[in-house]
Amino acid sequence: MKIIADNKIPFLEGALESVARVEYIPGAEISRSNLLDADALITRTRTKCNRELLEGTSIRFIATATIGYDHIDTDYCREKGIGWTNAPGCNSSSVEQYLVSTLLWLANHRSIDLKALSLGVIGVGNVGRKVASAARALGMRVLLNDPPRERAEGNAEFVSLEELKEHSDIITLHVPLNKGGLDNTEHLVNREFLTHLRSGSILINSSRGGVVDEAALLEGIRSGKLSDVILDVYENEPAINRELHEALAIATSHIAGYSLDGKANGTSMSVQAISRFFSLGLDDWSPATMPVPENPELLADASEGDLFDLLWEVYAQTYDVSSDDQRLRKAPEHFEQLRGDYPFRREPAAYAVRLFQGYPEIREILEGLGFDVLSDQCM
Repeated sequence: MKIIADNKIPFLEGALESVARVEYIPGAEISRSNLLDADALITRTRTKCNRELLEGTSIRFIATATIGYDHIDTDYCREKGIGWTNAPGCNSSSVEQYLVSTLLWLANHRSIDLKALSLGVIGVGNVGRKVASAARALGMRVLLNDPPRERAEGNAEFVSLEELKEHSDIITLHVPLNKGGLDNTEHLVNREFLTHLRSGSILINSSRGGVVDEAALLEGIRSGKLSDVILDVYENEPAINRELHEALAIATSHIAGYSLDGKANGTSMSVQAISRFFSLGLDDWSPATMPVPENPELLADASEGDLFDLLWEVYAQTYDVSSDDQRLRKAPEHFEQLRGDYPFRREPAAYAVRLFQGYPEIREILEGLGFDVLSDQCM
């Protein structure tokens, strides 16, 4: 059995070698000739799995170690009997970490009180649910919009897009890129969308670049309709609109879901799916070990100072979103390299916070953000 795999998928090397011959190739360089005699493909979003790549090959199964699967031509796969899988929810906690870091960065650098603001979450799947929970832990009012879920569940907690736009101070997008149909999300954020926002709103997109019309977005920033925009994804990535880039408060290189924990989950789900499809006996496989943070115990002195300053001081030690912004601003032409060589990042669950002079509310917030809290002299 032969497997072709993207060479930037962490923890994968050594996982399947006992049952298959595995060849590792950069994702953007995987070609039809590589797949002619291969049985399976393990990939990420940079490999376009379409007719051009797959026609005439012996590929029987494709596993993408990502949540999104718009790089896979699922209609073609169905036509040819090629099985495929994505990794739903694999990096949901990682994107949550990205959003929390962004919210706390805004609180710290824009001097805003998150407890006085409303967060609108568009798309309440694996990621959106976790983002909403974290925002509530921070004391924010949360508005949820998810038409497919609302139709299926009739859940009273959902609001219309119009209500969300009218009542949200910050809007964050967590939707797939659907081109057409009842739940079209292509250019969901367009001129008409922006017209109905509160003046000075903040927009965050870590879902898919095509969900936002970037020309309209730039107009919204210049007009003052949007006070801050944070983007992790772009319409034409890896090429970025430089004019838009300069206007963004935070710009990162499609790495919101790139925590080591999220990557390990995606790899595990891919290996397990291939194992089930080909009966390889690795249905429960996961990485044997995970690197431990250099400083797994963080100190937090809550005896004085602002709550959100304290939270930023603690959270930034696990992940400071502005560091990724700085890396991209220095070398936007190296977008792909920044993704491929992304630095070590563990999620809050890998850390413990030793809290000094902390009120129960602070402990509850830290636990709500995923930390294990060790209290010394808690009031």
